[in-house]
Amino acid sequence: MAKSLLFLPDISGFTKFVQTTEVEHSQHVIAELLEVLIAANTQDLQLAEIEGDALFFYKEGEVLSQERLLAQIETMFTAFYSHLKLLETNRICPCNACASAPWLELKLVAHCGELQFIEVQGNRKPFGQEVIEAHRLLKNSIESENYALISKQLANAIELPIYYYSKVYRFKEGQEVYDGREVAYIYSLIDQTKLNLHTFSQGRKVSFGHGPPMTFEKEFPISAASLMEYITNYTYRHYWVKGVDRFEYNGNEVTRLGTEHVCVVNGKHLNFVTVTKEVKPGQLVYGEVTSSPPPVDELYQFYILTPVSETSCVLKVEIYWKARSWFKKALVALVVKRVFKKNTENALHRLAQFVLEKSGEPEALGPAV
Repeated sequence: MAKSLLFLPDISGFTKFVQTTEVEHSQHVIAELLEVLIAANTQDLQLAEIEGDALFFYKEGEVLSQERLLAQIETMFTAFYSHLKLLETNRICPCNACASAPWLELKLVAHCGELQFIEVQGNRKPFGQEVIEAHRLLKNSIESENYALISKQLANAIELPIYYYSKVYRFKEGQEVYDGREVAYIYSLIDQTKLNLHTFSQGRKVSFGHGPPMTFEKEFPISAASLMEYITNYTYRHYWVKGVDRFEYNGNEVTRLGTEHVCVVNGKHLNFVTVTKEVKPGQLVYGEVTSSPPPVDELYQFYILTPVSETSCVLKVEIYWKARSWFKKALVALVVKRVFKKNTENALHRLAQFVLEKSGEPEALGPAV
């Protein structure tokens, strides 16, 4: 029987990450990273299972050549660390999960052998001694959580030299004992500075040559970080923004600069992109811009949160717009400003009620000013 490839990328630090950070955002971050790793599968590997913080791939009846295997490993590490860089650069969320995400690492185990299969509820999955051995190799004595490990069995099959080296790889020998049996392998620590990380669009920071045409301010009995979550998590939008048929967004993504969402109003799609602007030290800011709301050409909304104490903050909403033609400017002056004012005041009032409901407070808050 031909040998098959077993290929296991495992996100390092996941357990500590979840235990010490906000659970929902940590789950989103891990889900994003797993999707990135799956998309980085360039060798038609079969995904057997998603195992929490790890992926279990295999290639039945085939072992990749030395060149293809090393290229696939490098592609996985490049995609992983490129995405962490994106998360770090475009982050707006202050929570511990988003702040600590860039410190996650990746370890990857590759092994080979003859596979057996079992079918469970219509799903055919590999099992047997080689599968067990591949998973055991994730538990080793390597003093790092950032490496590529190739079993000696696989290295011999593809004629990969023990001390192979290149720009990315510097392999060393290692071995472990599992159930009284010695298992040898070679491994290389991965220096992300040696990877050709992908470029990505950095979030847009905007500035205006004038103050906001409209501002609203309200104090909330909640921490600035918690209020930031209610504002930036689109799952909550329908609770405090009315008149929208539905919101379309990626539910597995933490909002960051460049994030897009769509408001469908009377069948029309208003496309929003997350932006930011300069604020004072200690303040949090979330901004969004759309170029699709008639009659203006661009509409900007910024939510600026100033902590007052650990359990209270002041929210200031700033609205800017651009109207290029004289007709649009006149229409804004006569009609649109009143509409913006009414909609924003109503949204702030509903946001305040939503915060009170979430915190269990019985009393309502005063109007926005």
